[in-house]
Parts: sequence; C-alpha cells; structure tokens
Amino acid sequence: MCGLSGEINFDGRPADAGAVQRMTDALSPRGPDGSGIVMRGPVGLGHRRLRIIDLSEKAQQPMVDADLGVTLAFNGCIYNYPELRAELQGMGFRFFSEGDTEVIIKAWKAWGEACVERFKGMFAFVLHERDTGRTVIARDRFGIKPLYLAEQGKRLRFASTLPALLAAGDIDKTIDPVGLHHYMTFHAVVPPPHTILKGVKKFPPATIRVIESDGAAKDRLYWQPDMTRHAEDASLTAEDWRDRVLDSLREAVKRRMVADVPVGVLLSGGVDSSLIVGLLSELGQSDLMTFSVGFEEANGEKGDEFVYSDLIAKHYGTKHHQIFVPHQRLMEALPGTIGAMSEPMVSYDNVGFYLLSQEVSKHIKVVQSGQGADEVFAGYHWYPPMLGASDPVETYAKAFFDRSHATLKTQLNGAYMADTDVSRALVEAHFAQGRAATPVDQALRLDSQVMLVDDPVKRVDNMTMAWGLEARVPFLDHELVELAGRIPPEHKLAQGGKGVLKEAARLVIPSEVIDRKKGYFPVPALKYIQGPYLEMVREALTDKAARDRGLFDKGYLDTLFADPTEHITPLRGSELWQVAVLEMWMQTHGV
Repeated sequence: MCGLSGEINFDGRPADAGAVQRMTDALSPRGPDGSGIVMRGPVGLGHRRLRIIDLSEKAQQPMVDADLGVTLAFNGCIYNYPELRAELQGMGFRFFSEGDTEVIIKAWKAWGEACVERFKGMFAFVLHERDTGRTVIARDRFGIKPLYLAEQGKRLRFASTLPALLAAGDIDKTIDPVGLHHYMTFHAVVPPPHTILKGVKKFPPATIRVIESDGAAKDRLYWQPDMTRHAEDASLTAEDWRDRVLDSLREAVKRRMVADVPVGVLLSGGVDSSLIVGLLSELGQSDLMTFSVGFEEANGEKGDEFVYSDLIAKHYGTKHHQIFVPHQRLMEALPGTIGAMSEPMVSYDNVGFYLLSQEVSKHIKVVQSGQGADEVFAGYHWYPPMLGASDPVETYAKAFFDRSHATLKTQLNGAYMADTDVSRALVEAHFAQGRAATPVDQALRLDSQVMLVDDPVKRVDNMTMAWGLEARVPFLDHELVELAGRIPPEHKLAQGGKGVLKEAARLVIPSEVIDRKKGYFPVPALKYIQGPYLEMVREALTDKAARDRGLFDKGYLDTLFADPTEHITPLRGSELWQVAVLEMWMQTHGV
C-alpha cells in the first residue's frame, strides 16, 4: 500500500519542499486515495495513500505523533498489527488511530531497533525523531516493498521508486558499470546497493539503518534464512514435512487477509496460486474474486493457461475474471509497462501483470499472489543440477547467467564494461557464506535473498502498484521460509521440483493442476520478436539517444536484428528484448 518520499539534510539546511512535492506527485499511481507532505526544517516527508487498513483520516500519512515526537512515512502492511497493538496498549501506549502505521511508531518507542524483528509483514519506512534528530530507515526481510536512496553530500533523498527520485532532479544519471554488468549477466537482477544509475542506490532488505542528526549512519542486518538441517528434525518423514508446510502456509494465507477492504487472488492456474485459492476456500472465504490473463499465441507457442485457472475457479466457485490480450493491446500496453518499471526488467510477464493489474484494480484493491514458491521450495530447473555439484558456482552460472564475462566484453562498448566479473564474484561471495548445508541450499538462499527481491517481487510490486493495487505474497512469510530452509533438499527436489509443496497441495486442490508440466507466464510475442515488435525495438535501439549513448556494440545489435529468435538466453529470454528494454527504459525516464 502506498508510496513514500522525502529529503533530510544533515547540515541544518531546510529540506526542498519543491523536490519533495515532485517526488510525491510521481508516486500518485501507488496511492490514489490521498496525499500528504510534512515539512519541518531540514526534514521533509511525503506520502501517497492507498486506503486498505483504517480507512479514516486518522491514519493519513506522513503520520505525526506529537506526544512521542515522531513522524513516519510507511509503505506496506504489518499483518500482525492487532496483536502488537494490544501488547503495546498493555504497556501503557495510547492510540489515536486504528491501523498498522501508528503501531510502527509505538513499537519503535517501545523496542527500538528490535521492533522490526516483531513485524510480520511487508514494509519500507522512514521514521524521524523530533527531539534527537535521529532518522530510522527499514525494509522488510524479502524487500517486498521497495526503497531507493540518493545521497549527495549531507543531503539524503528517498522514494519508493527510482523514477520518483529522478523527478526531484539533481541526480547523477551516469550508467553504473557494476549495475549494467549485473543486468546483462544476472538476468536483469541488479542486487542492492546498486541500480543501473550511479546516483541512485537501493536500500537492502532485512536491514535497519539508524542515522544520527549529523549524518553518521549504522546498518544492522536483522534477519537471514538458515538453510541447514536441525538435529531435532532428523526423525521427520516426508509426510511430517508436508503437514508442517501446509499448516504454515495456511497461517500465512490467513495472515494476509487482514484488511478493511476485500482481498482477491491472481490465479495463474499453477500449483502456487491455485493452492492459495484452495486454502482461502478452506478458511471460509466466500465471494472470492480471482483473475487470470492470457495472450495471443506466437511462433506456434500458446499464450495462456486458462484451462487450469478455469478449472480452479469452477472447482471453488470463485467470481472469476479472464482477461485475453490480443497482439494490438499488448503493443499498446508496452510503453505504460516500461514507464511503470522502477528499474529495467526483462521478464516478459511484466506486461502481463501490468494489464492484469489494470483490470483487477477496477474491482478490488488487494490481492494475494503466488510469487516466491519456486525460490523457496526449489521449483526451477537449475536446482536439480546443484545436487552434489563439484563446482556449485560454475553449475549455477551455467544454468542462470545470460552470458559470460568474456562474451559481455564483445557486446558492450568498453566505457560501460566493469573491470572484473562482478556478477560471478557476487555468486561466489554468497555461496561462501555459512548457514547453507548443500549446493542446493546455497542456490536457494541466493535466489531467495537476491534474485527473488529484484526480479519476481519487484516486478509484481511495480506492475500492481502502477494501478493502485496491493499484492501480498504468502509464500514469502518469513516463518514459512524458515521452515522450508530446514527441509532436506531431496524433499523439495522430488516430483520435478517443489515435491513437498505438491504433496501438501494434494490435500487441498485438484490433482490436474499439480501433475502437469511446469508453466510460466507466457507472452510468446516478446520471446519471438517479429513484425511490429521487431520494428519497435529496432527503432528504440537505433534512436539518436541510443546512438549517442552507445551502450552496445553495433555488430552485436546487427546480429540480433538479423535473427532475434536465434538469440535466446538459458532462461528462455530474448537477448534482443533484454537490450531493448534497457534502452527504452532509459529513454522513457529521461536518462
């Protein structure tokens, strides 16, 4: 829910009200229900509101607690806020609103930095103390809610999206070679603190930063998944793990129903979203609205999975909405999709989520979605080869990376090329950390902490919030993820991946959606770029702005233009689409 922005000067200069207003205005799609700005000397906070919990004006933001001397801008949802509120009331705190925003303020006063460890939810927030001048920044464990920073001298600006920071002005738009290397190598994943621009950084997940009045800052990583086996679990059978997973997921889905407005489901027809629908039905949810999207086929590849989403919708009697997107509408939606990206993202299903969210937002404000199940329960094709891999880094890179460092050198112009293979070094560093028992566990931890944050999760946040729609992801409930981390890899890798989750699903949903080939969000026209799509990307990559920038080697681009379908990455992505999205994103956002 919502979007936040702000500026804090640590040298006493007044915050720039115009810059805060421009950032806040740029976030208006994320929060169409209200707007607020609080300016106090060197501090300026802005907020756009999507009303989901406590629909009254008492919960408007930025929230000022005059008694405690705290001002807060917050994006997200604290699902266990009723329990925390009751505990804080028992400690003597008095509340003037009914929602979760005020709970954060009181929790900070009660427990300090430890408050984030008590929050079950998704959040990014910036809190300022009047009396000490201290600023607190925090982000949830999986980075479900985004937060971007731009620091210049003693000035700190922050916003829920990168384009909002650009709207404020005075940003270094120089391409960051490290961010570009990750984008081109790590399938468009650019891990924090980097972005594609030198002047903008990402605040990392599971981190709380306390900044003193003079600007001195200290970060603390408050959570990490443990991917090792526990002695007390040694006697557990596959059935025991199945039952524990189902119980934990049931609680995660129930937890994400907290709202003062209806909650629906994005139903792809796969195991993950179907299981969410089934569990909500078990919980007695009536009149549940479900939504699916499909695309026109291309190059002989089918563009929808309606047969499975229809099956689930019929089985549970949901109020189902099926959206079919012909080529013309897909083309028309691409500029808006790229405009909604906080950072360039290469996955085809961005446009799917964009168009789906546009339709869903006409009916409801909150949905549950199945993102995260593959990264938590080992559903992708690169996990089985990791089992017993003699060189885990090489095995992972071969399956996941779009290209090698040596190949990238031939495709980028030299000025934009990172000096070393920073993407491989990132994987090596993650794999070298402790608390991961096997190569499979190492890959799952990397993906859940890095890839998931800056690909599926960011994609869903950006595309849903472009239409003022909040997406909640029960598979990223941290208690469920902690449980999954303890499960031996063989239980997760069974049945072609997600074996333990599939067994749990058999107790809830029809087997037809379980025992089938794994599906993806198919948008074949963007995989096999032909006809008007080829002309569109050719125009973007030969535009004057692109020629002046000179990111890519001309010979490489000519090779892609000659036969786009021959240049597909190991993850079934189009190389031409990847470079085109980057250039179109930069042109769209004035980079």
